[in-house]
Amino acid sequence: MSAQPDLLYSEEEEALRAAVRDLLTDHCDPADVIARTESGTPHDRALWKTLAEGMGLAGLLVPEARGGQGATYRETAVVLEELGRSVAPVPYLTSAVVATEALLACDADDLLGELASGRRIGVLAVGLHTAPGTGWATARVEGGALHGELTGIADAVATDVLLVPADDGALYAVDADEVAVTPRTSLDLTRPLATVTLDGAPGLRLGDAEGAVRRALRTGAGLLASEQLGLADRLLTDTVHYLKERRQFNRQVGGFQALKHRLARLWLEVAGLRAAARNAADALTTGEDTDVAVAVAQAYAAQAAVHVAEEALQLHGGIGMTWEHPVHLYLKRAKADSIAHGTAGAHREALAELTDLRAP
Repeated sequence: MSAQPDLLYSEEEEALRAAVRDLLTDHCDPADVIARTESGTPHDRALWKTLAEGMGLAGLLVPEARGGQGATYRETAVVLEELGRSVAPVPYLTSAVVATEALLACDADDLLGELASGRRIGVLAVGLHTAPGTGWATARVEGGALHGELTGIADAVATDVLLVPADDGALYAVDADEVAVTPRTSLDLTRPLATVTLDGAPGLRLGDAEGAVRRALRTGAGLLASEQLGLADRLLTDTVHYLKERRQFNRQVGGFQALKHRLARLWLEVAGLRAAARNAADALTTGEDTDVAVAVAQAYAAQAAVHVAEEALQLHGGIGMTWEHPVHLYLKRAKADSIAHGTAGAHREALAELTDLRAP
């Protein structure tokens, strides 16, 4: 009989949360994030350096013997919650989670240590939309070099090394200087997408691509729910605060019964999202019912986060429609996250297969 999942936060996790939140409060102001999205260089390199090198957060999933912190998916989930609360423009999910998981599967210790220390940023060259358990585009191996075009690669414009799956079944490390990276217009400007073109790029063979990519995508999907949780929780908190302060017809707007009902529904959705996200992080840590927990989390998280963001924009009234107010950053991140690592529908289909509850 399997153990019951632990959905509560430990004292160490709460301490980690407090440290990350303090840092983001000081260094990730919403106005600065909006300004970065307009600058053409959305990634905050200084913030990333502090997170990765100063706090050691890029190496949370890497064992101490391999140059990391030796933490678990639960601590990593807490970090992603806080990054989601700030819509932080850093490649944490792509480098410290997805690329790192692929390297852990390949035993690529040298490159793994560089990512864990923050000296380099890594990105798995698989479209952000790709769900765990599905196929993905690969590069061609011709004459010992890599060729092809890979689309929808998140944070490719900020990476130092790309992890490229090839048609020979291997995963290759390719220096970003050896490929052409073409930015594409993406809804979420804080996590830009790009097309990567390989034209005879040399690559270092790391190991089997099949197992590495599947492990990376499953972990990415499971921990993405924590980012969505942080986003939704922040929006609900800010919306409640706004409605307590805003007055209309000489009354506190939050006192209207209809709005109370809408807020109560949002609170329930966020509570459910927290349970699903924490369950996924715990399952990744213990290895029990992991595929089911990840599918449940993403089947619920995508729609819940989008609904909370849409309601937050509406409940902020006219000010919520302005570019200067950060609610649009959260809505765009929620929308983009809703198709990242698979749609809610794709995860429901996977869950049906896993639990033998297919539709008639």
